[in-house]
Amino acid sequence: MSLRLRLTLIYSGLLVGAILIVSITGYAIVTLLMLNQVDTLLEGAAEDILNAARLNPNGELDIINPFPPSPSESYYIQLWRPDGRLAISSGSLRRFNEPLDPIGLSSRKPAFRDFRSGQIHLRIVSVPLEVNERSMGVLQIGLSLQVIDRATDALLVVLAASAALSITLAGAIGWAVIGRSLEPLEAATDAALQITQTQDISGRIPLEGTETDEIGSLILAFNQTLARLEQLFHGQRRFLADVSHELRTPLTVIKGNIGLIRRVGADEESLGSIDDEVDRLSRLVGDLLLLAQAETGKIPLNLQPIELDSLLLEVFQQMRVLAGDRMQIHLVEIDQVQIQGDRDRLKQVLINIGGNAIQYTPANGKIQISLSREGGQARILFTDTGPGISPEDLPHIFERFYRSQKSRTREKEGGYGLGLSIAYWIVRHHGGHIDVKSKEGQGTTFAIWLPLSQSQPEKPAGHSGRTQPFKDQRRKS
Repeated sequence: MSLRLRLTLIYSGLLVGAILIVSITGYAIVTLLMLNQVDTLLEGAAEDILNAARLNPNGELDIINPFPPSPSESYYIQLWRPDGRLAISSGSLRRFNEPLDPIGLSSRKPAFRDFRSGQIHLRIVSVPLEVNERSMGVLQIGLSLQVIDRATDALLVVLAASAALSITLAGAIGWAVIGRSLEPLEAATDAALQITQTQDISGRIPLEGTETDEIGSLILAFNQTLARLEQLFHGQRRFLADVSHELRTPLTVIKGNIGLIRRVGADEESLGSIDDEVDRLSRLVGDLLLLAQAETGKIPLNLQPIELDSLLLEVFQQMRVLAGDRMQIHLVEIDQVQIQGDRDRLKQVLINIGGNAIQYTPANGKIQISLSREGGQARILFTDTGPGISPEDLPHIFERFYRSQKSRTREKEGGYGLGLSIAYWIVRHHGGHIDVKSKEGQGTTFAIWLPLSQSQPEKPAGHSGRTQPFKDQRRKS
C-alpha cells in the first residue's frame, strides 16, 4: 500500500469519525428538542383538562370537558379510576380498553413514555390525580409522534447523504492534495535512483516550495548528505592518489639504488639513500596508522598534569637546532601554564607546527613563538614570515595530503601533509582547537588553544611571564 493511499485512508477515516460524531450528536439534539416540545404540549393539555375537573356528590372526579381547548385528533385521552375502571376515553380510543401506559398507572408522579402499536407511535404522559392526599385515578394523554418520526427520518436521510457526499469529495480532494504534496518525495526518489544508477553524486534534488516544511527539510538534509558524501569521495580519491604519489617516489629511488648496487656494487651513498627513503616510508606508514587509529578512537591519551611552558622550551630548543643559522627563532613571551594532557602527543603537535614554520620560512626569515593565558585557556602562537597561505587553500590545510597549488608547496625532504591533520586531531581531543591566520606574502600565524588545568593558579596582576629568564637562557645557549 502506497504512502499516498495510506494517508488518504487515514484522512478519510478521521473525517468519517468526525462526521459520525457530528451527525449523531445533531440527530440526538434535534430529536430531544422535538420530544421536549411534545412533552410541553402534553403538560399543557393535562393542565387544561385538570382545570375542568370537578368532584361529584359521590366524591368522584368528573371531567366536564375531557379535551384540550383546541381539540385535535392527535391527542389520545384516558381517565382511569382508582379501582382500575376506565372512566373517560377520547373518541379515537373508545374501542381501545387497555391503558396507553400500563406502567404509568402505578406512578406517583407525572411520567412520560413512548407507546407503539403497529403504525401508531404515541408520546404518553401519565398524571396521578389526588385530592387531599386521596387518589382519584390517573389521567393519561397521548400525542401522535408521526410528524416527528417523518421529520427525524428525513433528517437521517439528509445526514447520511451529506456524510456520503462529504466523504467522497473529501477523499477525492485529499487524494489530489496528498499526491501534490508528495510530488517532491517522488522527485527525490527519482533523483536518488538516478544517482545510484549513474554513480554520480554531484546531482542534487530540486527543492520546490519552502525549506521550513517537513518535505523541504528532508530534501535539504538529503542534499547536504550528498554534498558531504561527494566531499568524502573526492577526499578519498585524492587521498589514494596522494598516497600512491608519496609511495611511488621513495620506492622508485629505492629500486634505482638497488639496480645500481647490482651493477657496480654497494656504496655508502646508495645505501644511505635507501636508508633515508625507508625512513620516509616508515614515517608515512606510521602517520597513516596514527590517523586511522585516531579516526576510530583507538588511541588512548595519557592525561597528566603538564607544565606547558617547560614543554614549549624543549620544542623551542629543537627548532633552533633544526633551523641552524638559516633563520631567526624568538620566544617573545612565555607564561607559567599548567594543563591536563598527554605530553608526548602535545609535543608532537608543537614539533609538527614548528617544523612546518621552519620548512616554509625563507632564509633570513623570522619565527616568533609565545605562550600566554587568555581567560581559561592557554594560547600558543607560532608566527612566521613565510609566503603565507592563499584564501583558497586556508580552509583545507588540516586535510590529509592536501597540497597547496599556489604557496607553501612541500619540498622533497618535507612532510606528507599529515602533520597538521594529526595535530588537529590531538588538540581537538584535548578539548582545544587551532586557529590559523595568514596573508599571502605576509606570513602565517598558528594559534593553539588548550584548556587550563583546574588547579592552574590565577595570573597575578602585572605579571609579565617568564620572558626575561628565558632570554638569559637563550644567550647562554
